[in-house]
Amino acid sequence: MSTIDSPDRQAPSLPGAPPRLLVIQAPYYKAVIDGMRHGAEHVFAQVKAAVEVVDVAGAFELPAALRIALRAPERRWDGYLILGCVVKGETDHYEHICREASRGVMDVAVENGAAIGFGLLTVDTLKQAEARSADDRHNKGAEAAHALLGQIALRRRWGVA
Repeated sequence: MSTIDSPDRQAPSLPGAPPRLLVIQAPYYKAVIDGMRHGAEHVFAQVKAAVEVVDVAGAFELPAALRIALRAPERRWDGYLILGCVVKGETDHYEHICREASRGVMDVAVENGAAIGFGLLTVDTLKQAEARSADDRHNKGAEAAHALLGQIALRRRWGVA
């Protein structure tokens, strides 16, 4: 979805206790990820969410970290926000990392029915990433946070939370 033409969003009403969320981030491009996370935190504050943040080495590690979190002895989180950024380089490495990180997160989501917000930027330039992590309505971290809260609301509505 293009953020430029997306509607302004408000956090959904969540019945029950404030959500407990895990942010799994790959801070290879620290300023970009920090910007995305700050956008998400603004959204999470609207529902008084409790947020825990963990770092992984890079985008390739995001799906495995998500699966590990879902296997925690006690299901400690209501939802998971994935944040990362892959900038295209001179080789086909970009294509492989983007494809496998995206597919890995989707596989985990489908297998587990987990509430996941997917904030992995796949961009041609760092300038594009910076634009998508700025403190404005185009922030992809905030957009992924809205998607995550929508999934949590749906899980609660259907009694699978």
